[in-house]
Amino acid sequence: MPTERIRHTFSYVDKDGNLVESREEVLLKEDPREKPKRSTVLKQKALDKTPRKLKNPSNLQVRIRTGAVYIALTVLCIIASNATTAIYLAVLSAICAGEFYYMLRSDAKLPNEALGIAASALFPLSMWLLGVYGVVIVMSLFIIVLLVWYVFWVHARIVDVAISLFGATYTGLLMSSAMLIRMSLPEFWGGVLILGIFCSVWGNDAFAYLVGSRFGKHKMAPQVSPKKSWEGFAAGLVFSMAFWCLFPLIPGVEMSYVQAVIFGAICGTLGVIGDLVESRIKRNSGFKDSGTIMPGHGGLLDRCDSQFLVTLGSSLMLIFGNCISFSLTGTGLLL
Repeated sequence: MPTERIRHTFSYVDKDGNLVESREEVLLKEDPREKPKRSTVLKQKALDKTPRKLKNPSNLQVRIRTGAVYIALTVLCIIASNATTAIYLAVLSAICAGEFYYMLRSDAKLPNEALGIAASALFPLSMWLLGVYGVVIVMSLFIIVLLVWYVFWVHARIVDVAISLFGATYTGLLMSSAMLIRMSLPEFWGGVLILGIFCSVWGNDAFAYLVGSRFGKHKMAPQVSPKKSWEGFAAGLVFSMAFWCLFPLIPGVEMSYVQAVIFGAICGTLGVIGDLVESRIKRNSGFKDSGTIMPGHGGLLDRCDSQFLVTLGSSLMLIFGNCISFSLTGTGLLL
C-alpha cells in the first residue's frame, strides 16, 4: 500500500540518569493522499473473490494442483502428434539435465552445462527425425565436442567430462526411447501407449507412497531414501502389473497377459531403482529437491526420475518381445 515516511525525534536517559543525545526513528505510515496502483487493486479484488480454502493452500493441495497441470500438459502434448511429443520430451529432458548439472556444480564439479543441456534436448528430436541413426549421430558429435572442450579448457577434469556425458545420457538419451514406442503405432495409439507407460509409473509411485506411509515398517534403503519401504514397493509392484494388463487392449500391441504381468513387474522395479538413483544423487550433493519448478513436488527431475529407466526398459521389452513393430529410422523428415 502507498506509504509516507514520518521522522520521530526523541531523547533517552541512560542508567546513570544522564540525558543523552537524541535519536531519530523512521516510521512508515499509509499516505491517504495517494491512490493505490491499479495492479494492486486488481490483485486485491482477485484475492477477495478467491475462496477461503484456496487462499492458504496446504502442501497437499499445492502438490495436487501442480501435478494436475503437469499431467494435463503431458497428455495434451503426447496425444497430439509425434512432433509435439518430441518437442515435449526435448524440453523435459533439457530441464531435467539443467537441474542435474546444477546439483553437481554444488558438489564441486564443473560439467559443461551448455553442451549437456543441448545434447539432452537433441536426443528425442533426433530419434523422431532420424530414428536410432539420429541418436548415434548426436552421441558421436557430443563425445567429440566434449573431448575438444576437455583439451582446450584447462580447468576441466576428466570427471567433469564424465558428468557432462552422464547427465545428457541419463535424461535425454533414456527419454528419447519413448519416441521409438510413439512411432511404432499409428499416431493416436502410439500416444496412448506412451501415456499408459507413464501412468503405470505415476500409479506405482502413488500406491507405493499411500501404502508405505500407512503400513510401511521395513525400510528398503534407509541410507538413500528413508521413507521407502518394502510394503510400499510391493503395493506399487501390484499396481504396475495390473495396469500393464490393459496394454494388450491397445490396437497394434501384440502382447499376452503373461508378458504383461512380467513386463509390469520389471517396470515397477525399474521405477523404484530410478527413484533411488536420483535420491542418491541428491543426497551426495546435499539437496532435498532437484529444483523448485514444480511447487509441492520440487524439481522436474524429482518427478521424472522413475520414468527414465521405465521408458528405456519398456521400449526394449516391447521391441524384443515382438509386441510392437520397430524401425531404425524415424519420420524421415530429414532424409
